[in-house]
Amino acid sequence: MKPSIEVTTARIFAIAGPAMVANLTTPLLGIVSTSAIGRLGDAALLGGVAMASIAFDCVFWLFGFLRMGTVAFTAQALGAQDRVEIRAVLARSLILAGIIGVTLVVLQRPLASLIFGLMGGSEAATAAANRYFAVRMWSAPFALANYVLLGWFVGQARMRTALSQQLIINFTNIIATVGLVIVLDYGIAGAGAAAIIAEMTGALFGFTAARKLFRGGIRDFRRVVFDRARVLRLFSVNSNIMIRTASLIAAFFFFTAQGARAGEVTLAANAVLNNFMMIGSFFLDGLANAAEQLCGRSMGGGDGDGFRKAARLVSGWAFGFGVAISAIFFLFGSGLIDVMTSNVEVRAAAKAFLPYAALAPTCAVMAYCFDGIYIGATWARDMRNLMMAALATYLAAWYLLQGYGNTGLWISLLIFLMSRGLYQAARFPALARRSFAANGVAS
Repeated sequence: MKPSIEVTTARIFAIAGPAMVANLTTPLLGIVSTSAIGRLGDAALLGGVAMASIAFDCVFWLFGFLRMGTVAFTAQALGAQDRVEIRAVLARSLILAGIIGVTLVVLQRPLASLIFGLMGGSEAATAAANRYFAVRMWSAPFALANYVLLGWFVGQARMRTALSQQLIINFTNIIATVGLVIVLDYGIAGAGAAAIIAEMTGALFGFTAARKLFRGGIRDFRRVVFDRARVLRLFSVNSNIMIRTASLIAAFFFFTAQGARAGEVTLAANAVLNNFMMIGSFFLDGLANAAEQLCGRSMGGGDGDGFRKAARLVSGWAFGFGVAISAIFFLFGSGLIDVMTSNVEVRAAAKAFLPYAALAPTCAVMAYCFDGIYIGATWARDMRNLMMAALATYLAAWYLLQGYGNTGLWISLLIFLMSRGLYQAARFPALARRSFAANGVAS
C-alpha cells in the first residue's frame, strides 16, 4: 500500500473551495445570458435560449466523462505515485476529446433537427434555438478539451490552476455576452459567439498551464499512451459514465420538453428557475470534486480508511450546504426572479414554482456526494445501473402525477434527485468492502 494522505476538512475545502468559487460564475453566466435575452421582452426568445441551453446540456454533458474519467484516472495515478501515467491520462483524453469535438461540428445540423424536433416547442422558440445552436456548436472541440484539462488539474488537486481556467472561461463569456448581445445587438447569435470566444480562451490558458506541468514528457509515447489494457479500461469506464450521463440528460430533457409543451410562459419560467438549481448544484459539485480527487487518490493508494473518511466528511458538509442554499432561495428567490426577467407572466409563473426549485439542493445532496465518490473509485458500472433505476423512478412518479401539470413535474424531479442518492448510498458499503478487499486492505 502506498503512503496514505491525511483526509481533513481543511484538505476537502482546499479542493472544494476553489471549485465552488469557479462554479458560482457558471450560474452567473446563465443569469447574465438569461437577463440579456429576457430584457428584449420576448418570451419566445427566452424560451429559445432555454431550449438551446438544454440542447447543449444534452450534447456536451453526454461527454462529461472526459472530465470525470480524467479526474478519476489522474487521482488514482497520483495515489499510486505513477508520474508517467499521470501524463499519459492527459494525452489519451485529449486525443479522444479532439475526435469527438470535430465529429460534433460535422454533425451539428442533424443533431439540432433531432433534439429540437423531440422538444416540441413553438415555431418561434425553435427558430431562436436553432440560431443559437448553429453558432455555438463551433465551440465543441475547445469545450471538450477544457473538460479534459480541468479534470487533469483537479485530479492532481491543482485547484488554483483549475480555478483560474474556469474563471477565465466564464468571465470571458460574460463580458462577450454583454458586448455582443446588449451593446452590439447581435441577439441570440451573439450569445453563441460569446461561448466560442470563451472556450477558445480557456483552452489556450489550459494548454499553456498543462505544458508547464508536463515535465519530462512521455518516453515511447505510442506504447505508453496506447497501452491496450489502459485504453480498454478507459473505454470501459467512460462508456458506463456516458450511459449514466445519458440517463441524467434524459431526465432533464424530459423536464424541459414537458415545460415546452405546456407553453412558452411555463417553458420560460422553468428556464429562470433552472438557474436556481444551477447555483445550488455548483456548490454541491465543488464538494463532489473533493470526493472525486480524495477518493480516487485513496483508491489508487489502496487506503481504505482514507477513502471512507473522505466519503463521510464530504457527505456531512454537503448536507449542511444543501440546507443553507435552500433557505437562501426561499428568502431571496423572488427578488432574483425579478432581476432575471421583465416579462410579467414569466415572473408570476416562476414565483409560483419557486418553492420546488428551492428544495432541489437539499434533495440532491446525497446524489452529488455519491457521484463524486463513485467517480473517484471508478465504480462506473454500478453508477450507470443506479442512475437508470432512478430515471425509471422519476418517470413512474411523473406518470402518477401528470394530472397536476407543472406542479407534478417539479415533484417528480425532486423524487428523482432524492432517489439517485438513496440508491447509491444503499450500494456503497458492499462496493467499498469489495474494492478494498481486492486490494488487500482490511474492510
